[in-house]
Amino acid sequence: MRVTTDLWVSALLRRVFAAGGFAAVVKRGAAEAGAVFVFARSRLGEVALFGPAPQTSYDSAKPDDRFFTLLGSGDDAAMLDARLEREKKFDPDIWVVEIEAGAVPVEELLSVKTD
Repeated sequence: MRVTTDLWVSALLRRVFAAGGFAAVVKRGAAEAGAVFVFARSRLGEVALFGPAPQTSYDSAKPDDRFFTLLGSGDDAAMLDARLEREKKFDPDIWVVEIEAGAVPVEELLSVKTD
């Protein structure tokens, strides 16, 4: 059984805070099954946007896991904000979580697929 998005986001926030980072829910989406986008900022000013991985990334043995893919990165936050705005127009029920992971790499907080 897959956990609700609301519970999953709460767990992500706790993991970020436990790792010494900061996190905030920028946009709250559908509590049961909203898609989650994570906007990660480094302390050096770099930004990265992670979104839901394609369905082909999921393993039929573990269908309840949440996987993410890197949608963009660099130092141009405006470009990534524009991408998020397009996603919001396409699906108004998305969640947007902004994190500054601190000493822990984002890949340790999220299951990131690189395929």
